[in-house]
Amino acid sequence: MTTHRIYTTSFASVYPLYIAKAERKGRTKAEVDEIIGWLTGYSQKQLAEELEKKIDFETFFAQAPKLNPARKLITGMICGIRVEEIKEPLMQEIRYLDKLIDELAKGKAMEKILRQP
Repeated sequence: MTTHRIYTTSFASVYPLYIAKAERKGRTKAEVDEIIGWLTGYSQKQLAEELEKKIDFETFFAQAPKLNPARKLITGMICGIRVEEIKEPLMQEIRYLDKLIDELAKGKAMEKILRQP
């Protein structure tokens, strides 16, 4: 089985793209960081440390302090695929993050983005 390229891509190389996407739509880096923290449990300090280390997506999610159980409430389409139907766990985690950043860029309120059970 071949590993998907995104798994070995540095999280630090994609992070600025998340911020740029949000900022183009009038949102902020702080909101992107809040989403990442909500999803993964990384504090602002821990996130900065992980970005400095330039770890890959696989390691970023494997070392996440506490994946939010409410992330299972994230549904909908991303890249033409329903996130709730993705079978591969790591790809689903990555797509959850993509979906949340998309919602932020589309102007959705943070209270709605950060799902509550």
